Amino acid sequence: MKFNSVTEKLPKHLHKFIIEQPYSDYTAQNQSVWRYVMRLNIHTLKKIAHNCYIQGLEKTGISEEVIPEMDGMNRILKEIGWAAVAVDGFIPPNAFMEFQAYNVLVISSEIRTIDHINYTPAPDIIHEAAGHAPIIANSEYAEYLRRLGQIGSKAISSPMDHEMYESIRLLSILKENPNSTKESILKAEKQVNKLQSDMGELSEMAKIRNLHWWTVEYGLIGTIENPKLYGAGLLSSIEESQLCLQNKVKKIPYSIEAASVNFDITNTQPQLFVIPDFSSLSIVLEKFANTMAIRRGGLEGIQKLIASKKIGTIKLDTGIQISGIFSTVINDGETPIYFQTIGSTALAHDGFELIGHGIQHHPNGYGSTIGNLKNIPTSIKDMSPKDLIEYGIIEGKNTRLCFEGGVIVEGKVITGKRDLQGNIILISFNNCLVTFNEQVLFETNWGVYDMVIGNKIISAFAGPADPNSFDDIYKISKQKTTKISYSNNEKKLFEFYDLVKSHRLNNTNEFNVLNSIFKEVVNKFPSEWLILLEIYELVYNKDLSLMNKVYKQLIKLQQNTQYTKLISDGLDLIIKK
Repeated sequence: MKFNSVTEKLPKHLHKFIIEQPYSDYTAQNQSVWRYVMRLNIHTLKKIAHNCYIQGLEKTGISEEVIPEMDGMNRILKEIGWAAVAVDGFIPPNAFMEFQAYNVLVISSEIRTIDHINYTPAPDIIHEAAGHAPIIANSEYAEYLRRLGQIGSKAISSPMDHEMYESIRLLSILKENPNSTKESILKAEKQVNKLQSDMGELSEMAKIRNLHWWTVEYGLIGTIENPKLYGAGLLSSIEESQLCLQNKVKKIPYSIEAASVNFDITNTQPQLFVIPDFSSLSIVLEKFANTMAIRRGGLEGIQKLIASKKIGTIKLDTGIQISGIFSTVINDGETPIYFQTIGSTALAHDGFELIGHGIQHHPNGYGSTIGNLKNIPTSIKDMSPKDLIEYGIIEGKNTRLCFEGGVIVEGKVITGKRDLQGNIILISFNNCLVTFNEQVLFETNWGVYDMVIGNKIISAFAGPADPNSFDDIYKISKQKTTKISYSNNEKKLFEFYDLVKSHRLNNTNEFNVLNSIFKEVVNKFPSEWLILLEIYELVYNKDLSLMNKVYKQLIKLQQNTQYTKLISDGLDLIIKK
């Protein structure tokens, strides 16, 4: 991709999700789907969306006529401090949030098919570009989005969250591909429903995703009695943008309680949350962040990391950070006194890996004690050189350190590390034995024992302290978006769409050509309605004979309830214009 002043700040571990927008793969019918949805939405949303939406469309350079090109969007978005990148459908939630934290919108390069023109469960460019991008032109909302990404990227997930992500990704891919079998879709739906009913206690990531869903995706703003739309899921859905304001959809004042309200991505929403103004989003977000392990730390924080079975980080009160997959924590009932990781582990301080303490140095797990020394009033971190001598912590000498929690460290001191303020953050030992009661935590023949210094865990969060410490933080799903294969017959239909578009752009009046296309479509594609609307638009009040023939065919197709509202809305647009 071409990097600009915004995207060049993205960390390298996110680059693997970025793909080149396959613009040449968009068919002429895809372009017509974009145009239909955008024209109808803009016509409808002028009255029911927050006023910053229409203004945002102009600011972000999104046209109703053609699917936007990412490069063109980026030239305009960077003026408001944002950027956009193309991705392949759903990406892992933490990665999605991290992009947002860097002021980058992830935009699925796919576009919904004509069969899902009303609503699609899959992320697509209509939803992402036309739904999300315009609202970020509002600076207060944009800052909320960035902070949500910043906090959400650190949210700790559960193994169930990953299963749900993979299942929803698969279902969205299958549903949007017209070549998918009914059996495969039903099987995927069954798996999603099964997981949704058995998620157990919600993780931090599940709750953050709920907050994201009920605001960024499906949020309303204003009063309960007269709300306006601002959520991208509503702004990009012909169906839900009109249904959501009806009385049968319950309206609830937005609060932190929304974090515990789950959603079903495959159905319309039975209730929506209403904010009085954009500033209230950040107020609720801060309240929720105060409940997270990143701010609370402690025993609960490390236990969440252990349950997640993913790379996470704990931070001690000395500022030292340990990143890895946490497996064990020994505690005295309320306070952690020893922790252990498995596999590659890295130590950092204030977000930067400590020299000599990356995964190459700690490839097979890492453990250390936490807390104060027994019967010694001074914390190790606060000890001066004189204190160290007094308590027997001297380089080249054997020492025995007994901690309040019951952990005992015996070995020869090699060296130590202090931070810029002079606090001790790490002490290394040779021939070291670490025990807790009868349990051996570190053997003398295991090599150097690096003991981090700290009295308590003040923070715990998902991901590494220094992203450069690990090669593969996020996994790319094995389920790839399938490129739709088209028959020769369908390709012929797309050629007709292209011809109609050419007539519209060149403002030609070759009605005999349009008449020929009309006849071909009626004979070979009897259920095709969108191209007929485009022909009708071109001949409206110009060629009355062809206009009447097209109209009769559209009225005939309206008998199919699947097309009734789509056609009536399209006709209404043409007549009003």
